[in-house]
Amino acid sequence: MDPVTLIVGALVAGAAGALKDAAGEAVRSAYSALRDLVRRKFGGRPAAETALEQHAAKPDVWEAPLRDALTETGAAEDREIVGAAQRLMALVDPEGTAASKYVVNIGGQSIGATIGDHNVVTQTYGNIRGAGADPKAE
Repeated sequence: MDPVTLIVGALVAGAAGALKDAAGEAVRSAYSALRDLVRRKFGGRPAAETALEQHAAKPDVWEAPLRDALTETGAAEDREIVGAAQRLMALVDPEGTAASKYVVNIGGQSIGATIGDHNVVTQTYGNIRGAGADPKAE
């Protein structure tokens, strides 16, 4: 999984988990630690700080600006931030973590790779002459 997707996913999961009464102190603490690390990395960049703060309340609206901020500030390459995101995901989804769900490696040429849960993909390879074309009419 790419670091930006991991960090954004951990922030979403952490925000949701931290709101639950059943969430342990470990989840709340790990979420807070990740947010603090990202906030420090965003220091002095008001647009990035706003994206982080607003993302907790409206993740669908603020995901793209947060992704941009994580990339532009180098947060996605920060080992401490990525490690904090992995630790949070290990607490929120231990089964997924144990199954290496949050580690994705694609090597070599990849055509049509799809990463994630519950995806629906339609792929067509080759020459397409148009809808309703008779493939035998060559």
